[in-house]
Amino acid sequence: MKIATWNVNSVRARQERLLEWLKSAQPDILCLQELKCTEDDFPMEAVRDAGYRAAVHGQKTYNGVAILAKEEPRDVVKGLSDGVDDTHARLIAATVAGIRVVSAYAPNGQTVDSPQYEYKLEWYGRLRRYLDTRHKPDEALVLGGDWNVAPEDIDTYDPKLWEGQTLFTLKERDALQRLRAFGLTDAYRKLYPDTQRFSWWDYRMLGFPKNLGLRIDHLYVSAPLVPRLTGADTDREARKGKQPSDHAPVWLELKD
Repeated sequence: MKIATWNVNSVRARQERLLEWLKSAQPDILCLQELKCTEDDFPMEAVRDAGYRAAVHGQKTYNGVAILAKEEPRDVVKGLSDGVDDTHARLIAATVAGIRVVSAYAPNGQTVDSPQYEYKLEWYGRLRRYLDTRHKPDEALVLGGDWNVAPEDIDTYDPKLWEGQTLFTLKERDALQRLRAFGLTDAYRKLYPDTQRFSWWDYRMLGFPKNLGLRIDHLYVSAPLVPRLTGADTDREARKGKQPSDHAPVWLELKD
């Protein structure tokens, strides 16, 4: 089984790229983030024609998440459902082939002295409570998403330059670590502990050609799935070409 995650940075603007990648990569499940459209505007028919069913939690202009799968996603849950007044479409969960899949789009955080940064830290705490309330570490669980955090020095092209900046502050990294302490393993790092691989490159300053990137898109798996991991990588080729997303798809493979 191949499971992937991709911040597509506007599904309508990258629709042809999405369809091409589905055709070439053939993931069984794809978590999407930053749709930038409502569910009504999501290209449901085109995705269905490509052989996929979609569960969508959209929002006009901003955010938006989805789960695409070759079989119908079941038991769909949208949002954190924790009673907090929050209109951001940042999380959707569904069951596919016996695995509970979560597609998440973490807040960016903007700058460390901004309300958005505090919202980001609070959101991570809310997600941890969501897991504690709804799941157990011994369940088959995959969380895929744009986490907007580079966890370790190796996940940035220049850790000294990024130190103290949003996406790499100690508070953000600690918040991500507390989430993972639920019982989640970083699929790529489990297989490749010492290999540098990025998933996001800024559009500016020739970030991609110079490989000035960060690894902020991750697939996390619960304990029952760790022994089934057979592969994981970033599809850097999908970041090339005309009008790409600034993120590349990240994928893992599980044996039966």
